[in-house]
Amino acid sequence: MATTLTTRRTTTGAALALATALVLAGCADPSEGGTTEVAATPGGRTTIKINTSPDQKRVRTGKVASIAAEVPERIRDRGTLELVASSGSAAPLTFYATDNKTVIGVEPDIAHLVADVLGLKPRINTVSWENIFVGLDSGKYDAGLSNITVTEERKEKYDFATYREDNLGFEAKKGSGLKVTGPKDVAGKTVAVSSGTNQEKLLIEWSKENEKAGRKPVDIKYYQNDSDTYLALQSGRIDLYLGPNPTAAYHAATSGKTEVVGTYSGAGATLQGLIAATTKKDSGLVKALADALDHVIANGTYAKVLQRWGLSGEAVTTSEINPPGLPKTNK
Repeated sequence: MATTLTTRRTTTGAALALATALVLAGCADPSEGGTTEVAATPGGRTTIKINTSPDQKRVRTGKVASIAAEVPERIRDRGTLELVASSGSAAPLTFYATDNKTVIGVEPDIAHLVADVLGLKPRINTVSWENIFVGLDSGKYDAGLSNITVTEERKEKYDFATYREDNLGFEAKKGSGLKVTGPKDVAGKTVAVSSGTNQEKLLIEWSKENEKAGRKPVDIKYYQNDSDTYLALQSGRIDLYLGPNPTAAYHAATSGKTEVVGTYSGAGATLQGLIAATTKKDSGLVKALADALDHVIANGTYAKVLQRWGLSGEAVTTSEINPPGLPKTNK
C-alpha cells in the first residue's frame, strides 16, 4: 500500500515542532519496484512518489574544487568519504530498499550530495547506534549522517555541520485518546525510547520534572529493536514510543495501527533541535562539510532531496557549525 503525508507547524514555547499526519492512500504501481505516495501539500492535493526500489535515481550534483580543497589531505588521497549510519531500519531517514540490502533514505541522499561536492566516492557503513560514535572516535569513519542531534554534551567530543531540523514524535496505539504537549502528559505513563539518544535525555528530564512537581515519574522502557517496541505498544505493555518524528509518522501511515499524538523539538522547549553531519572534534573536516551543505542548499539539490522524501518541512537555510544544542540539563 502507499501512504500520504501532510505536514504543519506548531509552537511549543519558543521551539518549532514538526507535526506530521499520515493517512492511507491508494496502492503504488508495482512496476516501479516499490513506491510510497507522499502528499507535497497540506490536504494531499499534490502527491509525490517515494522510490523504495534499489534503483534510486538519486539527486546528484557536481564537484566544487574550492570546497574539495578544504578536505584533509588524508581523505583526499584516499578518494572515499567514509560515512556511517545506524543499521536500524528507520524510514524515511535510513532504511533498506525492496531488495533488503541497498541503503536508501534522506540521510544517504544527503551523504551522496556532500560527497559529490567534495569530489569523493561515498561509502556508507551501517552499524549499531553506539558503534557510530565508537567508529568516529577511532577514526574508522570520517562522518556520521544518521539523524544525529546536536547536543552540548556531544559538542565536547564532536564537531557538527547542521542540515535538518530535529523534531520528535510520540507514537501511541491508534485510538488511544492520548495527547502529549509536555511533561505532565507522560507522568505515570510507560514510554519506550532508544538508549543513548537525545529523545532519551529529554524523556529522563521530563520524568525528573514530573517528580519535582509531585507527579508520577515516567516508566521508561528499552527494547532491542523496533519490532519488539511496536509489539509492546500493540499489546498495551507500553503507552507511548518516543522517537524521531519522521519515522514515527511514516510507521503510523504504513502500519495503520498507530498514530502520532504529540511532537516536540529535539532540543527542548526553548530551542529548535538540529540534525547534523558529525565528525570527531578537530578532525579538520567540519568546514568542508558545512560548505558543501551550503552549496547544495544554494543550488537547489538539497531541496529536491528533502522533497523526494516528504521532508521539506525540516529544511534549514544554512549549515551551521557547532550551533547551540540540546542543553546538558534540558530545562
